[in-house]
Amino acid sequence: MSQTLITQEFGIIIAAKNHKPTILNPDFLKYSGIVPAEWELARQPIYTPSVSQVAFTNGIAIVAEPTRIIFIEAIEDKTAKDITIADIAKKYVQTLPHVEYEAVGLNPRSYITFDQQQDTSHQYLSEKLLSPGDWQEIGTTPVRATLNLAYTLERCPFYLTISEAALQNPDETSIPIVLFNGSFSYQIIGETVPERLINLHQIIDNWQADLLTYQDMIRSKFLPQIPLNTTVVPDLFSMNASALA
Repeated sequence: MSQTLITQEFGIIIAAKNHKPTILNPDFLKYSGIVPAEWELARQPIYTPSVSQVAFTNGIAIVAEPTRIIFIEAIEDKTAKDITIADIAKKYVQTLPHVEYEAVGLNPRSYITFDQQQDTSHQYLSEKLLSPGDWQEIGTTPVRATLNLAYTLERCPFYLTISEAALQNPDETSIPIVLFNGSFSYQIIGETVPERLINLHQIIDNWQADLLTYQDMIRSKFLPQIPLNTTVVPDLFSMNASALA
């Protein structure tokens, strides 16, 4: 059996002050040019004083809260040129330039699957990433673990959470997986509103480089520890100079 790293989604989270969730609705997004007019809703939008959510059939969702805006795109079957969440996030802040934006998180999420008949996902966490000991023997069932890691990279802090989960099949069976949730955390800098918006755009424009860093880290530092033949999906996010321009 082999493990394949599947990058499931990419999220951009922008921390902000004085943001009004009630502004988020399909008409606002389309009339402002943030999303194309032909995009179709996946379900009815959610509107409350504390949170609004709009989701589209192409796998893109936007969530607005008083202190942050969340942009998420399902990217499992997409190439880099087909991923549009960064452009949407930039258009959103361009439309609302006077919101006090404070920080940005670029958050990829991936998973690897394991043999359905074996508890290998649990073994991966408890035996390969954690040291064995009496602490694992408490209780009547195997301990379940979530590992939180914090790295200091040259450009920003990077946080990685590794946890057990399961994919649900239509026949109600499940497939054990291990989730890798990453987050590149940036503070927005600048003395004036235009300077801060420029820096925010620069951070978002770096999404492909951060995604590659994340994938390379999982591939080189974590997948080799699995005691099985390991394969990785072809890199859909290879960059060239024009892609980063």
